[in-house]
Amino acid sequence: MSDGSSGIFKGLRPVDWLLAGVLTALGVLLMVENVVISDAQVAANISAGSMVHEMSSHSWAMVPVFAVATVPVLWWRRNVIVVTGIALAVMVAHDLVFGWVTRCGAGLPLAFVLAYLGATSLERRRSWISLGLATVLMAAVLVRDATTGIGPIVLALPIAVTVFAIGRAVRQRTAMSAELRARTAELRQLRDQRVSLELSSDRVRLSGELDSLLQERLGQLTAAAESGKDLDPDSARALFESIESQSRATLDGMRELVGLLRGGDVALAPAPSVAHLDALLARHIRADSRLTVAGDPRSLPARVELSAYRIVEHLVSVLVDQPESPIEVGVRFEDDALEIRVHGPVDRSADFKAAVARAQERTKVLGGSLDVKVSRGHANALAQLPVLG
Repeated sequence: MSDGSSGIFKGLRPVDWLLAGVLTALGVLLMVENVVISDAQVAANISAGSMVHEMSSHSWAMVPVFAVATVPVLWWRRNVIVVTGIALAVMVAHDLVFGWVTRCGAGLPLAFVLAYLGATSLERRRSWISLGLATVLMAAVLVRDATTGIGPIVLALPIAVTVFAIGRAVRQRTAMSAELRARTAELRQLRDQRVSLELSSDRVRLSGELDSLLQERLGQLTAAAESGKDLDPDSARALFESIESQSRATLDGMRELVGLLRGGDVALAPAPSVAHLDALLARHIRADSRLTVAGDPRSLPARVELSAYRIVEHLVSVLVDQPESPIEVGVRFEDDALEIRVHGPVDRSADFKAAVARAQERTKVLGGSLDVKVSRGHANALAQLPVLG
């Protein structure tokens, strides 16, 4: 039994209950007035011109019968034409059984509401059918209405048509909004696909450039090693220690970049960008660090966004957060370049030179520049990344 009841009321929304409740309450109040009004008062109203016909019935049965016409509005979403047909059939029966009583105060709002609901929920042809039924419903309401008679039909018809036109406009606007949302979702998907293709293309191209750069750096290290043949043991040892340190830093940085650009960890998560710098600082810094953004923030080419993020990541990793001297990161969007500033105390236990070298490799790939100065234990870095498109 409860399953059947839940099925009947499934899908009903609060606005449906409100709409049906208001219409039913209007009908009940109007029918109760028909029951309690006296014939003497009706005669006085007719004499005063506020009624056009004597009452045919004062039966309490007209209250629940009229409610049968309004309660089905609850289910208008399932089939508004059927709901309008039920209201029309009940109103005709009400006319036949109870004759001349006042119905316009609740019957006309019911017809207007059904005309509007049909206009908003049905396609063009069926909405006109719904309007036709609502028009006949208005006639059934007024044809034996003791207060107004059939005369007000000439005013009710334009109102119904206006309400219907408003409903059609609302339906059209809703359809356009739904189409716009669908188009927006489709464009977002296409944009993501384009970025993915762009990143893939950049990885292939930049991997070749980085491999060439790696070969160049290894050649430089080889030349430096050969120059140490005629040095004394202490100088040669210092030279080779420097070569080892530089080669390890170079290889680590190039391995990271090449692996990243060829797919590495990028396949597991979206490529980080300037928009992710807040999260980067939150993960690595506990003090009152500051990120400032100036200029005209906008979406940049994926390779520029990724390089900017990695440059800040490399530099911040060798800075230490201190409450009295917080790390400051500034990003400025210029017309043809992205400017990055990083300032903060240097962590003496970190490999500062290696981090700067990795950041410089990032800027070189994009044809940019990185200037790093250290004064009194504090580093000031300024990177300029050209915006290529």
